[in-house]
Amino acid sequence: MNGIGYLLDRFWILKDQDKDLYYTVRHELREIERFVREYTGWRVMSNDRVVKLEKTPVQAKAYMGITEFKDSLDYAMFCGLLMYLEDLEDTESFLLSEFIEQLEIWMRDCYPLDWTMFTHRKSLIRMMQYAQRMGLVIVHEGDVDSLSEDISGGSGVLYENTGLSRYFPVNYPGDAGDIRSHTDFEKEDELADTERGYFRINRVYRRLLTEPAMYWDGSDDEADSYYLKNQRQAVMSHLHESLGGRLDIHRNAAFYVWEEEDDPAGDIFPKKSTIADILLLVCAGLQERAYIHREDDTVVIPVGEFEELVMSSRRRYGEAWSKEYREMDGKRLIREVIDTMTAWMMLSEGEREVVLYPAAFKFAGYYPEEIDLSREAEGMKNNAEQMTLDGMME
Repeated sequence: MNGIGYLLDRFWILKDQDKDLYYTVRHELREIERFVREYTGWRVMSNDRVVKLEKTPVQAKAYMGITEFKDSLDYAMFCGLLMYLEDLEDTESFLLSEFIEQLEIWMRDCYPLDWTMFTHRKSLIRMMQYAQRMGLVIVHEGDVDSLSEDISGGSGVLYENTGLSRYFPVNYPGDAGDIRSHTDFEKEDELADTERGYFRINRVYRRLLTEPAMYWDGSDDEADSYYLKNQRQAVMSHLHESLGGRLDIHRNAAFYVWEEEDDPAGDIFPKKSTIADILLLVCAGLQERAYIHREDDTVVIPVGEFEELVMSSRRRYGEAWSKEYREMDGKRLIREVIDTMTAWMMLSEGEREVVLYPAAFKFAGYYPEEIDLSREAEGMKNNAEQMTLDGMME
């Protein structure tokens, strides 16, 4: 994997944690900056502690969030931590109780905290564990897990501020005080791209590098597709030379896929996991049916029909799945399939119907006829190349 690939794959590269990789990427920095400046409009931040590619997307997607966070409260508390650390000196120590006291004041009007509620304490635990994993803080004494029973249990945890928090947020143009939702950030970023004169180029490359699939069905999307179809050879060449992979363009969709010899950046589909096998089997089942595709190449089916397809896949192939999925409650299995396919932009769910996107008809898999279904399947045969869900979700 080259320097651009490493930066796409990770939130950042810290010198203290991986010195060799840090210097490898710094050595390629000029070429990396040229690529991201010309094609994505992103910013590379580099100093004597960290190298980071600020991978701002065209539109925020659910899968781009911090995977450890489960609730909006986690994010609110994390913003509070970033503000708190900003006022501390590098290597300065602080007690968790001191931070909690300040956090309660900040959140009093927008999200009053009640530490008698387990969900509030759990949000704090998740957030502090993430901050520790990312290197924003170091624990010197105590264990934040002790908050599970009572807020006073972990209040004496002693942390050290590493100073890395100042490099965590993305720098956006404009006044953040005017921001009311994530779409406001997107508009600000779009305005900056327009003023630079690379708006369309930036949109296309960002979508290809941060989204599992690129669809077009609206005015902006149509303009993106027009550029991509007319510049397909140039786009394909730039991406392949810098990252490898292959660009597949269809009537209403484009996919940036990895081939066997590539070293992919970011999370990939399919990978060696039971849920990936299940998705491939479900996609194969969808492709066996004679659906009528709409003008935008999507298919709409009743929720019940999709649920039955998932359950029929388990009845037919379940013996080859891991114990977790063989014995999983049917409703939970269906929910996990829908959520995973949604994250990979294969479908969207309504109250009574499921909208299937082109990705659901591009990837498919099957077990070999000679497979012994009494054992867990290994190495599902499939005709699905790997598409990437980029690692900008940190």
